[in-house]
Formats: sequence, structure tokens, C-alpha cells
Amino acid sequence: MGRKVLHSEQTRKSEIESIGFLRKKTTTKLEPFIGADSTAGMEYELQVAVEGLCKDVDLPQTILGSNYYGNIVKRANRGDLAPGSVDALNTFLYKNESNIWENSWVRIRPYLLSSWTREMLADDLLADKKNRDGGRRKDAGRYSCMHQESEMLRLPISYLLKLSLAQAVSSAISLPQEIGSLGKKLLGHLVSDNTSPEILSFTIPRADTRSIGDLAGAETARTLLLCQLLIQYANTAFRLEESGQKSLLYFAPHAPARQKHLNDLVPDGFYRHLFMSPCLSGWDRGEEKYQYMALCHKTLSRSRLNTISKLKDAGIIVNNLVVLPNTSSTCLANNGIHVSLGSAVLGELAETPEAGFTPAVEKYFGDLVIKIVEHFLPLTVGTCSAAPYRIDFQDFHPENVLGFLPHELDYTHLRMVWRRWKKKADLRFFGRSFTPFGPRWFDTLFAKTFGLRGDIVPDFRLLDYFVTLLSTESSPALNGALESHDQLKEELMDMGVFDTRMSIYLLYRQRLLATSGYCGFEGRSYSLFPSHLEDMAEAVDIQNLITALAYKYVLQEKVCHSDIPDVPSLESERRQIFFGTAIGIPTFYVRSDTGNRFLRRILDHVHTSRKSNRYRGYLRVKNTDYRLALLRVIKEDGAELLEKLQVGDRLRSLEEKILDFDRTAGGRLTAGVCRHLPSRQTPLSVSSDVFNCSAEKYYRTELKKFHIREGLEVLVQDCLRLDKNREPRLQHIGADVFGGAGAAEYVARNIETILSEKADEITLQKFIHICLAVIHDSSQRK
Repeated sequence: MGRKVLHSEQTRKSEIESIGFLRKKTTTKLEPFIGADSTAGMEYELQVAVEGLCKDVDLPQTILGSNYYGNIVKRANRGDLAPGSVDALNTFLYKNESNIWENSWVRIRPYLLSSWTREMLADDLLADKKNRDGGRRKDAGRYSCMHQESEMLRLPISYLLKLSLAQAVSSAISLPQEIGSLGKKLLGHLVSDNTSPEILSFTIPRADTRSIGDLAGAETARTLLLCQLLIQYANTAFRLEESGQKSLLYFAPHAPARQKHLNDLVPDGFYRHLFMSPCLSGWDRGEEKYQYMALCHKTLSRSRLNTISKLKDAGIIVNNLVVLPNTSSTCLANNGIHVSLGSAVLGELAETPEAGFTPAVEKYFGDLVIKIVEHFLPLTVGTCSAAPYRIDFQDFHPENVLGFLPHELDYTHLRMVWRRWKKKADLRFFGRSFTPFGPRWFDTLFAKTFGLRGDIVPDFRLLDYFVTLLSTESSPALNGALESHDQLKEELMDMGVFDTRMSIYLLYRQRLLATSGYCGFEGRSYSLFPSHLEDMAEAVDIQNLITALAYKYVLQEKVCHSDIPDVPSLESERRQIFFGTAIGIPTFYVRSDTGNRFLRRILDHVHTSRKSNRYRGYLRVKNTDYRLALLRVIKEDGAELLEKLQVGDRLRSLEEKILDFDRTAGGRLTAGVCRHLPSRQTPLSVSSDVFNCSAEKYYRTELKKFHIREGLEVLVQDCLRLDKNREPRLQHIGADVFGGAGAAEYVARNIETILSEKADEITLQKFIHICLAVIHDSSQRK
């Protein structure tokens, strides 16, 4: 009761300040996220792997040399442990037909590093980088080993990227000072705190004559290209391939299948030791950040276990025959792209005390914008980004496939989603849906006998990762109060769902000036884009459009917090549509008298809804009709915005995708995976292992090459501009970096060499310098 009163006081205070701000600004027309007001910053989570034989690659060698492996072998030999435990691990180690080891580290001969690169590594191994007298990290010994009869460095590929950039800049004989300084500055953009490398966009585009989506897509293509060049350069400069290692980098949305399998074989502590980033780059006290990430892994693993009790309470699990989720979750190995949009006008208001845009007002408006935007998020799920995933019948246990949904939806919508998912999947025999019984051998035989194939999900990453927190009755997350997030985390921690030390998880997260340095919002629902120049550009333009529309509703007082009440059931009601879209469920249900007035307004634009025969008092709505209704709302309420942002073509493209699955991101990614299936079979005609492994192969080969080609196309255009309008201070770059030729000519001449990953060390170094010159030019023009 006390917590509710506190929330009410905080909310009322924020509301009063916000009303005062709106009255004060009547003489000024505010247009956040319109035209040149928008900026975009991206965070990319990338998949890495090492290709090589077991005897040459760090991951299998680390496992074989570990105390854990030695102990289980001894116990098996004594008869204390079933031999099958060791056999399963040996199969993982010695029968890897692809020779691909996802998220393995690499081993490097120290003498290959330049003196400056060695100094940087020494600094990164300090316990506190601001205190050089504080000694090295306690775990500094894990970054070296004996291998191939010599002492080697062993480092994660997330850090290899930083090492490679440092080497490319510091080992150049003649490099303009501006380019060298920029290269060293960008080292801080190559970080990692989960499992995969996390790259912060090298520049922050601001909308100009081009849309913010086009600029964000080009920046992404450019950033990924530079990262690919750094990986190729590392393979040559550090002679990795000579020692049997080839590092790989690509976009892939899911935790790798083999990593999931290994997670089932080893304890959670050993899994963290193998795969959690040591946080060498990006933090002054890397060990503390590493311990924080271990906390996140433990918390999310425990949280996943706690979903079972909620499934029982929801009536989805009706007996004690369950398959326990692993005590170690691989969810942190899922990868996506986060896109943060900033507003210059909001930032200026927040930095001007007399403007009245106080932190309380910023949070109050921001929470309302988030609630509005959440209604529109299904537009881009599966259409612009996707993560197709195959699930066999024998894996179709609710405690497995529903992921974190029991913590993200209330019981009513959870039951509805599960029933509709079972109906959508190929689980029916004689008109009745079956789910697995438990023993895998029996479920496999049952599925084969009755032709039960399971399902393919358009965006499984959004289920396999904890993407948002459901509010509680006493602690709403988005009611406009400044402390609402902290209070919700405290209550969820008491329930074993979350931890107060972790950042809030939301589908659309506000970026506050006081904590982020700018005013804006972070979109966290993007998985994998088939094309950055097309699909990602479209998604970011749509994100910017609906954010601008949401702020228009708020500033014109057309939507207020009471229109979208902060009740868990109503929060779940709108989010079920988002998750249902990720699953591919064709329909959902909404109460006819829903208290969400904004949702009711959207439903007024749905042409073909009807009363549900199964759920009394509910409307049955087709997902496609709902998304088309969202487009109608945008056209009706945002006609002025469409003209100012010039994104009418984006809406037409999105509508075509909604009506034609083959044109969507999910459809095109699935078609790409099918090209790698044996005999070009269909997704449901092969097992989940075959489909999901084929997807991983498609991502690291064909799709990676396509993304590199996009980056090269952008680089050629960048270089044409650089050749034409080079600043006086960069006049000597042509001779020193491009070998006397123009930048565009040099890039065009070497495109196929880069695509085939056969460029030599000098060529790669020059390409890296070209990319740095482009980034420098871009930063100077702002």
C-alpha cells in the first residue's frame, strides 16, 4: 500500500510539472524527431567464430585442458559418473564436421604485435585503468597460454577487433596524424559485455536531405565493413591462419546450436568461464563489469527456471511432467541491433532550466511516448527484421519454447498465445493438438509415426531473450514517475524475476539526458536485417515516424496517461500482439470493453474483427488486419509528418510486405536458408537441427558476403565524395593511403579481393585507412 501511495505522489508531481510545461510552450511549436532534429546511434551485436581443427582452436583446447574435463574423466574411469557424460563432451570436441567453433577465443604470438599495441594491451590488463599503480587484473593469467610449443596470448574476438585496429594504425609507416588519432579514438567503440562483440556506431548520423533511415542503414553497412576488414587484417597480420585458426565475424540472431548443446553438457559456472566476455575494453574496471555480466547470467538463468511456476499457475502445465530448463541460460548469446534516436530540440530544452523541461517532465512524457509506440512495434517484426527458427515436435514443451513470456505477459494472454500457437504449429492428429509427453525417444517416435513436425517461428530471438518486464499491480514501469523503474526492479527481485543492479528491460527504452547525455529512445526489437540499406533503413524511418507521431499526440494533448492505464493486464494486452507477431500467430483477442482507449481507437480502423466465440467479451482480430489498421492511423493522424519526413514510400513498402510474406525479412531469410538445405527441401520437411544449422551456415557465408558488398557499395560512394571534396588538410592522403590513385578507384579495383577474403596485409591496411578517412571526413562535415 505504501508503494502505491509513493507512486501516486511521484506521478502526480510529474503530471503537474508536465501540464505547466505544456501551457508554457503554447507560443512555441515543438516538433521532436522531425527532419534535421533526428539523430541515430546504433549498437551492433555480432556473431563470431573460429574455423579450425580441434587441436588448433582455443575453445576445444581450453575445455580439454580444464580441471572440469580432467575431473569428469577421472570420475567416469572410477565408475562414479556415467561414461555417457564424457562421451557426449568428446563428441562435441572431436566430431565437429564443420570445424566452426562459435564464440571461441584466438591464440596469438605476442611478438607479432606492434610496440604500441602491446602497450595498449598492458593498459587493458590493469585492474583500474585510471590507477596505473594498482597492478594487473587478478585474472590476467588467463590471457596467456602455452600452445604449439610456444607462449601465446589468448583473447576473445571482441578484443581481437580492437587489437587489429590498434595494429593497423600503429604499424603504418606514413599515416596522416588526423587519421591515426581517429583510429585510436575509435578503439573505445569496440566493446563487449555479454558474449558477442558489441560495436558502437562510429558516427552519429543526423538527418539532412536524406532520411534518418537511409543514413542509419549506410552507417551500419560502413561500420560492418570496417569490422570485416579488421577481422581479415587480424587473420593476416597476426598469422592466425598459419596457426590453424581463421576468425569469422557476421550477423546471426540466435545463440549457436552447438553452444546450446555444450551448455546442456557443462555446469553454468564453466559455461560462463568459456563464453562470458572478460570486458577488457570499454570499462576502467573490467573485472567489476565481468562480475556484473556474471550476475546478469545467473539472474536470467534463475528467472528462466522461475517461469515453470507461472506456467503451472496459468494452467498451461497441468501436471508435474516437465522438462526443466537448463540452470544455465544461453539467452545472452542472442544478437540484435539497437537503434537509438535522439532529438536535438528535446536535448536543448532539457539543458535549459527556464524551459521547464525538467527530468520529471522528460520522464513523464517519455513513458507515455513508449506506451504509444509499443502499439506500433508489430509493424516491423518479421517484415523488416526477423530471426527464423525451427522447433521440432519433441521440443515443443511450453517450459522450453515460451521462453521468458511468462514474465512478460499475464496469465490470460499467456494461455491465449499458447493455445493459438499450438493451433498454428503442425501438432495436430485426428483434429487434436498434441504436445510432447517427456521421454525424447518416445516423442521422436510419436512425431515420426503421426507426422507431427512442430513449427517454424519468424522471430524466435524475441522469445528466447528477456526483452521487456511486465509491471506489477503496485509498481508500474511507465506511469511517468521518476523512480518507477527502480521500484519495479525491487519488487521483481523479491519474486526472483530480476535484479535491481541490472538495467531495465523494455521493448522501447527511453534515453534520459542525465544518464545518456541526450534525449531520445532506444529500439531494442530488431533481430536480423537481410539488407541494411533497404530493410534497416525502412525500419529506422518507421521507428522515427512513430516516435514523432507519439510525441505529436503527447504535445497536442491528444493522448494522455489515463488513455493507456498502467495496469499489468492492459500492458500485457498490447504486448501480446507484438509477441504473437514474432511467433507468427494469425489472430489475437482483445476485450471489447478494454480500458486502453488508444488501442480501441486503433481497432476502430480494423475492417474485419468479430466477437470471439471462445472468449466471451473479447474481439477476435487478425494480426494482418491490425497492422494494416496501424498504417491507416499513421496516414490519418500523421499525414503532415509523412510529408515532412518524406517516408510515404516506406509505408507503401511496409504494406506490401504485410500482405506478401515472401517480400518480408522473414520470408527472404527463410528462402536464403532453404538454399542451404539438403536437396532444397522446405523448412518443415527437415529437422530443427538441419534447418537451424543451415541458417547459421547461410548467415556466415552468403548473407555475410551480401552485407560486405553493401558496405563496399557505400564505401565507393563515400570515396567519390572524398575524392571530389577532400579538405586541404587531407590532400596528401591520396599518395600516402590510396597508393596515388583516387580512393574510389582503389576500392573498386579491390572489391572482389575483399569479398573473397584473399586480400593481403598491405591491401587490408589501406582499406582500413580509407574507412578511417571517410569517418574523419564525415565527422568534419557535421
